Amino acid sequence: MPDEPNRPRDREEGVGSAALSGATADEELIRELYTEHAGPLLGYVLRLVRGDRQRAEDVVQETLLRAWRHPESLDPARGSLRVWLATVARNIVVDGERARRARPYEVGEDALSVVPADGNEIDKAMLAWEVMEVLAELAPHHREVVVEVYYRGRSVAEAASVLGVPPGTVKSRTYYALRQLKLLLEERGMTPEVAL
Repeated sequence: MPDEPNRPRDREEGVGSAALSGATADEELIRELYTEHAGPLLGYVLRLVRGDRQRAEDVVQETLLRAWRHPESLDPARGSLRVWLATVARNIVVDGERARRARPYEVGEDALSVVPADGNEIDKAMLAWEVMEVLAELAPHHREVVVEVYYRGRSVAEAASVLGVPPGTVKSRTYYALRQLKLLLEERGMTPEVAL
């Protein structure tokens, strides 16, 4: 019977000591590979995938499948079989990571429910985003005062208490923060009334 593609040929030297022949050769090869190498290989792969057991088991299964598909790699004259299996497993993990990074993050349909259907709401969200970018350009002590007084609605005394500074400092920081904010907003073609 001629050899079929992707099937290991009969050979005297095997993974173990048993000679493989006929239809049970494939089963015996996989069984021997699994028995001799699956445990240590799983431990190695678990470290590579940071403890994700399901993924590690999938990688071990794919590694053993590749060994079965490439029986020429199982020849002891080519080197240690366990080293070859570990190299194949590592390559599978690396390829999986690359594929995962290349593919954009998927979000479920639940995320669409957060997106407002009204165009006015989208405009408000975009404006808020732009204002946040402008606020990020302020010095941290100015930004804190603006957030406390204008966005959280605190009085000067309350803001002073929260920030741990005297009320006079809150007033002066607010003055300079608003001046800087006005300039930054005007650079973007916005008015302070829109932002505050």
